[in-house]
Amino acid sequence: MNWSNVLIRCSSLGNLMTEPKEKAAKDAGELSKTAKTHLKKVYAKEKYGREQDIVTKQMQKGTEVEEESITLLSRVLKKMLYKNEERLNNDYITGLPDIYEGESIHNAETITDIKSSYDLFTFLPNIGESLDSNYYYQLQGYMALSGAKRACIAYCLVDTPEHIIAGEKYRLFKSMNVISEESPEFIKEALKIEKSMTFGDIPKEERVLIFPVERNEEVIEKIYSKVLKAREYLAQFELEHLLFNNKY
Repeated sequence: MNWSNVLIRCSSLGNLMTEPKEKAAKDAGELSKTAKTHLKKVYAKEKYGREQDIVTKQMQKGTEVEEESITLLSRVLKKMLYKNEERLNNDYITGLPDIYEGESIHNAETITDIKSSYDLFTFLPNIGESLDSNYYYQLQGYMALSGAKRACIAYCLVDTPEHIIAGEKYRLFKSMNVISEESPEFIKEALKIEKSMTFGDIPKEERVLIFPVERNEEVIEKIYSKVLKAREYLAQFELEHLLFNNKY
């Protein structure tokens, strides 16, 4: 297989950009153990068409409420935001940015990536913290693809879909020693679940957290260099895989 054309997803650039712990390896620009572990997943996808299909309730909510989060952010910012449906590629990376401002996704002024928090207890801890490095590199990738000079991560807190709430209530019921869903003990705890997963009583301005990032050409060039290293590693790994049993 020709690994010289493989593209790395922007969402996984944080793994690729993790530096080795050893100073000599870092100075030599080598890939970290974290990067190599991720690239083995890239290998499985590119060569065999296999992906790990991991879906958590947090991920499920994020996918299902994306439109609601975009609407919330648009109302808070009081500006028109355009949802992007086009996957972008260049010679090194590929990505699907969520939202853009500007003439088009190919000539964007700003890129925004939505992160829909599962609940208040995963939303609030972002305050006072710096942006996760994985998201930083993801945004640099999106800016490289779109031409944007600015980007941001927007954490949004919107109501959880009813069927997910129903699932949580069902798990609660199964864990309680009650006769039926009409039992006062169950109703009391079920109401707590519903309140913890809906947020209409909280002002919309308090349900958005925006982390801005400026385009950094030096970082983008480092990303491209890491992609070249990744391609070399994938070719080497394939050879190692194919010859693995020859010693027996």
